Amino acid sequence: MSADDDARRLQTANPTGWFEDLYAEAEAGKASVPWDQPHPQPHLVEWASGTDGAGRRALVVGCGYGRDAEFLASLGYDVVAFDISPTGIATVRARYPESKVEYVVADLLDPPAEWHHAFDLVVENMTVQALPVDLHARAIERVAWLTGSTLLVLAVARDEGPAPDGPPWPLTPSEIEAFACDGLTARSIRRDHPRWVAEFVR
Repeated sequence: MSADDDARRLQTANPTGWFEDLYAEAEAGKASVPWDQPHPQPHLVEWASGTDGAGRRALVVGCGYGRDAEFLASLGYDVVAFDISPTGIATVRARYPESKVEYVVADLLDPPAEWHHAFDLVVENMTVQALPVDLHARAIERVAWLTGSTLLVLAVARDEGPAPDGPPWPLTPSEIEAFACDGLTARSIRRDHPRWVAEFVR
């Protein structure tokens, strides 16, 4: 059984709590996490490489095992990275015991009030697409609510039409455009098949 199969099996059984189920099974050696990759997301590296993050705060949404967060920290950002899974956060803290990143347990759909517009850079890398389609609009609004200055959205792309079986549930053009809310405007939206690379600014 593949890592994607593990994710789909657990999501079917627990539509909104499956992230913790997956991380817990992975920690017990019973499942694999599809996004447990050895390097930060290549489109993030391309977008941010050479950036001086000194004096700027960054937030990584649904941070998983921390590759993207650690990359941003290496560029000088003061990074907060969160995931809804306590097991996932405990695992990433153990992987990077000397990390400067602040790893916290939080829910994208109900984030801490003090995070409102609190981050110079927000990175949303394939977290919204891991949620059921009926939660996409609310999650997109929350991501924009977190963004103080710049938002980078990375996601698998699909055309408009009936939702596929998931997870994941790739984002449609209208869903990507919907991040331009709460005062954000699109600076660039690029479909680099099969992914979206979109930047929004306040």
